[in-house]
Amino acid sequence: MTAPRREPWKWYALLLVPFVATLWVPFYNRVEPTLGGVPFFYWYLFLWILLVAALCALVYFAVGEGRGA
Repeated sequence: MTAPRREPWKWYALLLVPFVATLWVPFYNRVEPTLGGVPFFYWYLFLWILLVAALCALVYFAVGEGRGA
């Protein structure tokens, strides 16, 4: 018996979150609050680099492509 088929589009939809979060410039186009002297604009975008890497890994393993699943 085979495993039930997952619907990968739901997982892939999670990849839209970084686009919305980084393309909506008026949300993060400001200096305050600072984090260690770094303006919000910079650390917000840098944080998204880390979050996107984790999100891509999550989607990759959840969908199961590349492992013969």
